[in-house]
Amino acid sequence: MHADSNTNRDHGRGRRRAHRLLRRLVGERGAATAEYAVATMAAVGFAGLLVLILRGDEVRGILTDLVRNALTVG
Repeated sequence: MHADSNTNRDHGRGRRRAHRLLRRLVGERGAATAEYAVATMAAVGFAGLLVLILRGDEVRGILTDLVRNALTVG
């Protein structure tokens, strides 16, 4: 009977350990998804800002001059 008691106790510890691990993994999955969503939205916002800046005639002229100078230097 003593061996059965130890087996049940070990089985219970293993279950608790597995339950804690599963709870930790499942809990983190949502956090990672939220972090990716925030990073994606920040990247989209930054890209939108760049599009607005680069559409201006002054910036377009500066970039065109920069490319022309880079190609004529060589």
